[in-house]
Amino acid sequence: MEKSLVSRLFIHASCTWLLTCLVVLSIQGQTKSPRELGIMIGVLPTGASNSITDVSGVKVGHTTVLKGDSVRTGVTAILPHSGNIFQQKVPAAVFAGNGFGKLAGSTQLTELGNLETPIILTNTLSVPTAMDAVIDYILALPGNENVQSVNAVVGETNDGYLNDIRGRHVKKEDVLAAIHGASEQRPLEGSVGAGTGTVCFGFKGGIGTASRQLPVHLGGYSIGVLVQTNFGGVLQVNGLQVGKHLGKFEYSNQLLNNVDGSCMIIVATDAPLDSRNLERLAKRAFMGLAKTGGIASNGSGDYVISFSTASQVRIPFRVDTALHSMALVPNDLMSPLFMAAIEATEEAIINSLFAAETMVGKAGRKIEALPVDRILPLLHPDD
Repeated sequence: MEKSLVSRLFIHASCTWLLTCLVVLSIQGQTKSPRELGIMIGVLPTGASNSITDVSGVKVGHTTVLKGDSVRTGVTAILPHSGNIFQQKVPAAVFAGNGFGKLAGSTQLTELGNLETPIILTNTLSVPTAMDAVIDYILALPGNENVQSVNAVVGETNDGYLNDIRGRHVKKEDVLAAIHGASEQRPLEGSVGAGTGTVCFGFKGGIGTASRQLPVHLGGYSIGVLVQTNFGGVLQVNGLQVGKHLGKFEYSNQLLNNVDGSCMIIVATDAPLDSRNLERLAKRAFMGLAKTGGIASNGSGDYVISFSTASQVRIPFRVDTALHSMALVPNDLMSPLFMAAIEATEEAIINSLFAAETMVGKAGRKIEALPVDRILPLLHPDD
């Protein structure tokens, strides 16, 4: 790509990101989180911000695309570290809970066990656009002048109920804006980025995040999760059958039977893990989805992507030694990480619902926010 074009794209992306921030700030008005309302999911302590960015070096950026009365979509970018990820790849793995989805780049990621680009989340029909943007981003990085193959990793959920998905309103500039605008601050949750137009358990879904910090005697590692929720089942909050109590759950009557959808789950950790144990970690994260009442229906694309940010397990693009050795967490010490991934995933999903607000979209369709005021008395009956 010509340098002038790269500069123009970067400027456009930066401006788009700034405008998006202003729009998001004006519509968010986020409610209190479950923890602020006394809902403590799990037993392990959270990280400092209870988000995926508690894993040192991880960055998240959103671009929210809101236009007229029918465009409700966006992009979320997750960067494992601030450097050139193509030159310094990270160990990674994928687990498909149910493979009705379009997770681009998954086969090479699984085959080689490493991630070489940011992870992008968007809507189903914008996956090719996002891949194109990621390729532009990687090829333009200093040091990648001779690169001729890029494995862009892009996940999706279908936001077509609220969004004019066939219009394919996500552009390359929106993807680049999310990448260049990514930061280590706690990401916004709810109806932002790739979660702008999603629906979860019949309520407004979105982006959610959470983390766990293991105590020193269990390794002292951080585990962070970010989710894009767009699936169905029978909602449970901290073990309580909320969907049943509210009378709103799939297959409760002929009107509420659309369980199809998807959930993208991104798990980051600073524990030094190889791709094999990262896949084991990803499988446990899927157990967190089950704890919220998700059923991974036939038409649901439910994927977990996990990666390690530990510097000692990075995989250089150019190898100058015949052997690659590294110190790894042994199998016998993985259980605390498994538990942390389950708890953080469960809480991230619930956080996405508590943060999302009622939205009207395509064809005047309206999806209500989770009625937190009706849920709290169920969770705290003695108050």
